Amino acid sequence: MQENTRHRRRYDATRRREQAKLTRYRIVESAGVLFVQQGYTGTTVPAIAAAAGVAVETVYRSAAGKAGLLAAAVQAALAGGAERAERPVEQREGIRRVIEEPDPRRQLAAYAHTQPGVWSRVGPLLRVLDTAAPSDPALQRLQAELAEQRLEGMRRFADLLDRQGRLRPGLAADRAADVIWALCAQANFDALVGERGWSHRDYEVWLGDLLAAALLRDR
Repeated sequence: MQENTRHRRRYDATRRREQAKLTRYRIVESAGVLFVQQGYTGTTVPAIAAAAGVAVETVYRSAAGKAGLLAAAVQAALAGGAERAERPVEQREGIRRVIEEPDPRRQLAAYAHTQPGVWSRVGPLLRVLDTAAPSDPALQRLQAELAEQRLEGMRRFADLLDRQGRLRPGLAADRAADVIWALCAQANFDALVGERGWSHRDYEVWLGDLLAAALLRDR
């Protein structure tokens, strides 16, 4: 009887943790939608709670205030969902395909393929952040953290290309990281897709070709 009770308690604890995790995902995704629709200052914690179907106290327990919720929403958008945001970057499907691709041009094409989706998801939230940050030190710190996170991702990718012997002669990994950082910038996506009306496919082909020309050694 005692063994059965312990087993039931373990099962109940596991189920509660899973339910709490799903609730947090729902809160983060609801917050992201409201931030885009209503702006940062226009979005309230009670509104997020109502959208997620939880108590206000549950929202406060899920993140460090509105800034924490915006940070979590950005990470969820970058990853393609709140659940995916908890996985290491290297384990996400799109990035794993880039890492495992043996052909260097197809590798850069696979990376370019990730970019329209990323900017489509995260761009609206970053515009919310840019609008609200000047008057909020917590959001300014978030901007700096996201900028460093993005640059670090470019450095890891450049280091991977360098270790695989794919960079053109004379191109150091740190300079390659700067090139990737510049070519894959949100401003380029916004200009060509948002303003000039390019399709996502047009954009990713252009970006993949440009990355290959700038980074890779000759065939």
